[in-house]
Amino acid sequence: MKIGTYDTGGYFDEMFTVEGKPRPGYEPLFERLQALPEGEINARQAAAEQLFYDLGITFTVYGHSEGTEKIFPFDIIPRIIERTGWEVIERGLKQRIYALNQFIDDIYHDQKIVKDGVVPAELIQSADGYFPACRGIDPPLGVWCHITGTDLVRDENGEVFVLEDNLRSPSGVSYVLANRRILKRTLPVVFQKMNIRPVDDYPAMMLEMMHDVAPPTADKVTAALLTPGMFNSAYYEHSYLAMQSGVELLEGRDMIVQDGYVMMRTTKGLRRVDVIYRRVGEDFIDPKVFRPDSLLGVPGIMDVYRAGRVTLVNAPGTGVADDKVIYAYVPKIIKYYMDEDPILPNVPTYLCSKKKDLDHVLQNLDTLVVKAANESGGYGMLVGPASTKIEREAFALKIKDNPRNYIAQPTLKLSRSPVIVDDHFEGRHVDLRPYILYGRDIKVLPGGLTRVALKKGSLVVNSSQGGGSKDTWVLG
Repeated sequence: MKIGTYDTGGYFDEMFTVEGKPRPGYEPLFERLQALPEGEINARQAAAEQLFYDLGITFTVYGHSEGTEKIFPFDIIPRIIERTGWEVIERGLKQRIYALNQFIDDIYHDQKIVKDGVVPAELIQSADGYFPACRGIDPPLGVWCHITGTDLVRDENGEVFVLEDNLRSPSGVSYVLANRRILKRTLPVVFQKMNIRPVDDYPAMMLEMMHDVAPPTADKVTAALLTPGMFNSAYYEHSYLAMQSGVELLEGRDMIVQDGYVMMRTTKGLRRVDVIYRRVGEDFIDPKVFRPDSLLGVPGIMDVYRAGRVTLVNAPGTGVADDKVIYAYVPKIIKYYMDEDPILPNVPTYLCSKKKDLDHVLQNLDTLVVKAANESGGYGMLVGPASTKIEREAFALKIKDNPRNYIAQPTLKLSRSPVIVDDHFEGRHVDLRPYILYGRDIKVLPGGLTRVALKKGSLVVNSSQGGGSKDTWVLG
């Protein structure tokens, strides 16, 4: 493997300095890779990919010509974060999640932040994730966003920015656990040599959080994960998390509301369910309150939730805080509720709902990244520098038709990390999705999912758009 010819390409590289030397945390890994015989790294990469097949670690891509079930692309060269750098990230995430939780609770109660003119009322009312049916609900411990995946990036100077918040039902943590499981087998010597913080206890952390927020009326807590079913793109994750944490894996048809409680069907009759980690959107969770055509939820479950006899994780309505337009106000939200400056800054953001910002965006589409407010997975966006004139003209019409639905950001020179390409390393752009759990306390899983744009030059890291992942090692 030709490491000596690696070119950082003028980007901040996670593993190498501009002089081509490994960063301090990477030195043991670099030495180990250098010591492996010719062809060994490729052989280990192939073995890791085979393990993904053997273990059934897949995701679903609809409409793909090679079939829907695909192995999750994986590169065995880990991303390493040193202890001091991680401590800043961890503090910043805890600060952000606390403030966002305060914001959600306020929005569904007194809306003081709106009355004080910090966040415009029309942005709340027009947000897809805002549900008036959730007004006045008091979830246990006052926690709405129990599980969050916050996407972080580095710029060309190595500074960390928050790219977006995912508070509805963030996916990907099962791949964090799978990546670690496989890399322990693939690079065992270097793994044992370095002091790497574990991620294997995430299912236990998740279960503890669910017990923390269980209704006070529950004697012996029964926890469940609500899945749309086996044809959902994230079903592998649903079943894996349920199995590893020991919670029930249920579909909406497995539960009914009876005598004011949510009950699940078992071979021994009905049994009460106290906490439900929902991987079904709130608009599908109760056809009596939201979409009447939904077959995925449980009729009447919102009445039980409002009465405090079942807890829903994440709470319905959390999506108001991960609207990409609301994202632009998070620094103000942190200042309003905590009287602190953000530890982790936002990427500078233009709101197309503002006339001045709209004019700037339309005049500079070739240099900006434009995103739809409520899309995810890399969809509904325009990467200006990689777009054609025809694509920009078509996107401009979408923006003009619904300015509220779009934001724009400068095209960051995202940091890169080495990946294996044939017989050498090449740099590919990466981001990081840490996972934050909020029960009695806020806990951050050390590391998270490093997503990597495997297509050369691409900035889109999502698996549905050709991206892959790496194991993320946080040094203790």
